[in-house]
Parts: sequence; C-alpha cells; structure tokens
Amino acid sequence: MRLTQSMCTIAECAPGGDPAARPRLVKIAVVGGSGVGKTALVVRFLTRRFIGDYERNAGNLYSRHIQVDGEMLAIQVQDTPGVQIHEHSLDCNDQLNRCIRWADALVIVFSITDYKSFELLSHLYHHVRQLHPGNVVPVVIVANKADLLHIKEVEPQQGLQLANMLGCTFYEVSVSENYNNVFNAFHLLCKEVNKQQITSTPERRRTSLIPRPKSPNMQDLKRRFKQALSAKVRTVTSV
Repeated sequence: MRLTQSMCTIAECAPGGDPAARPRLVKIAVVGGSGVGKTALVVRFLTRRFIGDYERNAGNLYSRHIQVDGEMLAIQVQDTPGVQIHEHSLDCNDQLNRCIRWADALVIVFSITDYKSFELLSHLYHHVRQLHPGNVVPVVIVANKADLLHIKEVEPQQGLQLANMLGCTFYEVSVSENYNNVFNAFHLLCKEVNKQQITSTPERRRTSLIPRPKSPNMQDLKRRFKQALSAKVRTVTSV
C-alpha cells in the first residue's frame, strides 16, 4: 500500500513591498475552553485534514491566502490556549487579551460533549465586546464534535438559540468528519472583515498588537501529518 501526502499551499504574508500589491490582511482569533478542538479546527481549515492528537496548545499563529468574492486575502489565524471560569469570572491572561484586541474577527468554540465549555460562550462573547468598545467585530460561534452524539451534553438547539440571542452566526461542525462547515465559518468572517475594511478609512484600520511568529508553523503541521500517516501504516501492516 502506498500513501501519498498531499498538503494545500499555505503562504506566509511577507512584510514589505508595495502595499497596494499586497493582499488585504484579515486577522482571526480562535478562542474557547480547553479540549474543545480549537487547534484541530484551525488545522482542518488550513490543511483540509484532521489530526487527532495534538501537543499542548502554545498559541501558534498561522497564515494562508484565500480567495473571497474574487479577491485574494492574506489570513492570519491565531490559535489560543483554553479559557476557564474562576470564581464566576473568566480567567483571561494578558496574552489572550492581546490576541482578542489584535483580531479583526473571532471564532468562539465549544464542544457538544462538554457543558462547561458551552457555559463559557456568553462570558467570552461579552469579554470580546469589552475589549472592542464601539467596534463591531464579527463573531462566529462553532459547536464542535457533532459526531459524538452518544456522549453529548449540549443540544444543537441550545447553541443556536444562544448564538441568535448574542447576534452571532452559528455553525455545528465535526472537525474530524467534515470540512465544509469549518471552511464556511472562516469564509464568512473573511467576507465580513473584508467588507468592513473596504468601507473604512486607512486611519481607522488597526495594526497588529502581537508579533508575527519567527518562523512559519507549516513544518510543524507537516511533522504531525507524517506522524499520523506513519501510525496508520503501522496499523495496516500489523493487521
């Protein structure tokens, strides 16, 4: 059996050059509780592939180019460590707050198998609004692990009702089984941000508040993908 590795192209947005020739930049932060699948969601969007085992979330920043409504956009996606509630309030460190302020749009993720992650949604949403006063930052709510119905703790209707109450678009996804809704969630945010940037003046556009990574994370994604392929080959061989 021969397994072929296939990765889509992810391009880092190089600084410098003619600003008019560079793609418009869209910055998206992915936030939520621990273990809800934030990193899997980001990697699924970037590579179209699912990797089930991840190292502890270090808050990596990834980039790729994507075409939206005929225009090429440079997207930066900031993965973030899990958030918890401590004494009835969010336990958000300075790094997470900087990521939220930096972002043009946010994805708030919860797992249908973890009711506590669902309880975080409203707290996180209002925290985002506090860090972006007077600025309507697009927010999408994503319910992950939709394939694990046998251990679900949150009904899809609960997530949809809360999203409607908060004025957010809602997506129910299974990162492990389906790519389409993962792509749709990010694509919607890109369209909203692009629309805002076109209608805004240069003076109103915010600059990045967190540094770019010293090196691309693509090599890390390839390493994880190779490990996953190796594990599958070993399993097939043993059978």
